Amino acid sequence: MTHRGGAAPAAAPPRNSHRRSRVGTVMTIATLGLIGSGHIGSTLARLAVDAGLEVVLSNSRGPETLADLVDELGPQARAATAQEAAEAGDAVVVTVPLKAVPDLPTEALAGKLVLDTVNYYPDRDGHVAELDDESTTTSELLQRHLPGARVVKVFNNIYFEHLRALARTRGGSDVPDRAVLPIAGDDDEAKIEAVELLDRLGYDAHDVGALAEGWRYQRDLPAYAGIYATDGDFTRPRAVGRDELVDALARARRYRDL
Repeated sequence: MTHRGGAAPAAAPPRNSHRRSRVGTVMTIATLGLIGSGHIGSTLARLAVDAGLEVVLSNSRGPETLADLVDELGPQARAATAQEAAEAGDAVVVTVPLKAVPDLPTEALAGKLVLDTVNYYPDRDGHVAELDDESTTTSELLQRHLPGARVVKVFNNIYFEHLRALARTRGGSDVPDRAVLPIAGDDDEAKIEAVELLDRLGYDAHDVGALAEGWRYQRDLPAYAGIYATDGDFTRPRAVGRDELVDALARARRYRDL
């Protein structure tokens, strides 16, 4: 089944600088930018606010259309343009249709951790030859468009209602029924940061490998969407553990072999 944020003022940080604090060896993200504030984007914004992050939301229709969502989220949230969200975020979620990728603010995302939720639906996005022949993946195309960014594929394989319902923050202790989400990326530091962010949002992560391996949890494959539903019932979300996720990833087959 497919389911389609007295003293003189300090100087402003330079453009694209990282305003993050270091905890141990992990960079802690303070502000999450969102380019796209639909089902997945708004859900991630809610989880981020719950986790104490600032969020900067944007969409294709303009900041004024996000007023209700910002009011709901409270003082930790503000609406902005995509350019402003990209500049403000220590990490930036790109959650737009694939056909909108060319419109992303490339320069503003240079150096940023970019969390890629993009899926390919030919009937919506138009046909992309490289994806149709499976010679590349959506995340590799995104990385190519954003050569200075550090792209990590995540959040694309879970239904937005499940994403909200299954989040379990640790509260200083282990959570035995915590769900695991797959991640893929070519930058090891970026993946470490992504794992830390997922932990704060309420999830464990499983590193699938390079961006090229992100195909293993794309649409309609065993690790996509329905795996977090109970017996195919999307009204009954269930936590998926690491062993089950690894098994589902191993059973993935290229579309041409299905």
